[in-house]
Amino acid sequence: MKVTALLTGRGNNTLKDKNILDVLGHPVLYYPAHAARMAKSIDDYYCSSDDDRILEAAEKEEFQRIVRPEYLGAPSAQHVDVIKHAVEFIQNRGEIGDILVVILANNITIKSEWIDDCVKMMQDDMSISAVVPVYEDNDHHPLRGKRINANGRLEMYEQGMKGHISTNRQDLPKCYFLSHNIWVLNTKKMLESHYEGQQPWGFMGNNIAYYEIDESIDIHKEIDLYIAKEWLKENYTD
Repeated sequence: MKVTALLTGRGNNTLKDKNILDVLGHPVLYYPAHAARMAKSIDDYYCSSDDDRILEAAEKEEFQRIVRPEYLGAPSAQHVDVIKHAVEFIQNRGEIGDILVVILANNITIKSEWIDDCVKMMQDDMSISAVVPVYEDNDHHPLRGKRINANGRLEMYEQGMKGHISTNRQDLPKCYFLSHNIWVLNTKKMLESHYEGQQPWGFMGNNIAYYEIDESIDIHKEIDLYIAKEWLKENYTD
């Protein structure tokens, strides 16, 4: 069963050059790319970007280039369209795997064993449309969410919820958020469904398995670089 890795990262970001900023002697994207290279389950490696510097950094980890068209480098570009473009590119080379591991260039919280574990979960049950890491976060529970109504006042974000809701996070049902580090996708199911599944990440399909981790660090701001360094000091082994 063939497995293809797809590293994704664009050059136009709010935090300038975030994917190639130095963190402990390496560019940010080195850590997810290197974790993929150390994983035992992956056969082919590709990197999709609009930025030559990102592509060059990925090539040092033996990822093949996929140069995005200009519109996929815009801030408004959707990840689903980036994946579609990459899949078509790899298909034209006859190398697309049964399983596609999408790896996000701005998240350093990735371990090679996590990749292998998620791939193994799918290999054991190919009815699964995706396997994705998640982390528990009751601080940002949807039952706590508010929105501003037409009168400029706060109201429950989800209307129709009744009864008492505890203010203690530990009393609420467990709430999980997707980690934007790796997404293990069933290529056949994704293509058969035309990337239409559970929103907002429709390319994951509707039969999504989870892999629980403790935390996930997306790099969007300067403070995230500091947190990333601390995580690497505790978790990274070259």
